Amino acid sequence: LQRGVQLLLLPIHVLACLGLWDSFYKKLFPYVMAKVAPIYNHKVYKQKQELFSNLRKFAGPSGQLVLLEIGTGTGTNFQFYPPGCRLTCTDPNPNFRKFLLKSLSENQHLKLERSVVASGEDLRQIPDGAVDVVVCTLVLCSVTNIKKVLTEVLRVLRLGGAFYFLEHVAADHSSWTYFWQKVCDPAWKYFGDGCSLSRETQKELEKTNFSELNLRRIHVTPYWLPTSPHIIGYAVK
Repeated sequence: LQRGVQLLLLPIHVLACLGLWDSFYKKLFPYVMAKVAPIYNHKVYKQKQELFSNLRKFAGPSGQLVLLEIGTGTGTNFQFYPPGCRLTCTDPNPNFRKFLLKSLSENQHLKLERSVVASGEDLRQIPDGAVDVVVCTLVLCSVTNIKKVLTEVLRVLRLGGAFYFLEHVAADHSSWTYFWQKVCDPAWKYFGDGCSLSRETQKELEKTNFSELNLRRIHVTPYWLPTSPHIIGYAVK
């Protein structure tokens, strides 16, 4: 079945090899996410609200929270951040900018300090130990190297700072969900801008040198979708 999907994707694969698919889809993808993200946010609203409810406890000595979001996209997490939060946004796709500005105009309780075009694997523009909290939702599924991203997260976090995450992950390997994840993966990569359905993200988090890891598994409806299995939580440096 996977080979069949790959065969159907052959024209797109040719375009990708010629360097034409990425240039086209990176312009289209923000418009897709602008439609999809609010639907997803509605489904996980309670989970996000609970996850981000303790952000303030990681504020620095000044009491003001310095927050870095990796892969900000359209800014769907902004509504969950506390007032007065000093925000730095990063995303490798510059075509998200107009959607980001729209979300900021709707969330004037936040103060945007910087917006950086950068991948999660290379945050060189952010100094060591400069932020209290790093947030990453539905991003680790599509990065090139999870280990490098988490290494950068540890570098930019101050000691005692926290990394918040919400990611769809691989299902149990004996399940039908995992079977369909593997079948759909080739297509998902192209239409999800590099996204993989079957990443074992929790294993990378467990291997990273955090002092504390709070992680739990959830399922997002509808349960038959290959993106249903998720992990959610936060880790402390």
